Amino acid sequence: MRRTAVVVASAALVLSPLVVVVGLRMRKPHVVRAVRRFNRDVTNPRQLRVAGGPGAWASVVEHVGRRTGAARRTPVGATPVDGGFVVPLPYGHGADWVRNVLASGSAVVVRDGVRHDVDRPEVVPTAAVRACFSAADARVLRAFGVKECLLVHHVRQQAARPP
Repeated sequence: MRRTAVVVASAALVLSPLVVVVGLRMRKPHVVRAVRRFNRDVTNPRQLRVAGGPGAWASVVEHVGRRTGAARRTPVGATPVDGGFVVPLPYGHGADWVRNVLASGSAVVVRDGVRHDVDRPEVVPTAAVRACFSAADARVLRAFGVKECLLVHHVRQQAARPP
């Protein structure tokens, strides 16, 4: 009996990541919802403790709720590009934080302890920005079937007008 339980538990540990990857890649709604909920409730709060800090893997997007107006913070994998950042969208452009940034037209990206005001957000195909990612990151994006990214640009500084 104990041996059977160990085999079942081991199989679950091995197969769970495969189910998640395949489910996300195939856009199975129940898998996508479960992963989003788990990340929102468990992973993101823990990640926010260090995200955006020097040497942290994740950056933070600071945005404003489109209905509530409340300040929000979301950990993301922002990759610097010429003039801004590109952020993979594993759940597509329907994620709340993406809709908030698109609605407001601006946000703040905190990366390596530095705050970057960004604007002009646009959803672009991953294929159009694939060269911005390392080979390893591009493989992960392909494995998870990430088809869209959010491209944001550094806010243009206006020259001061003479009085």
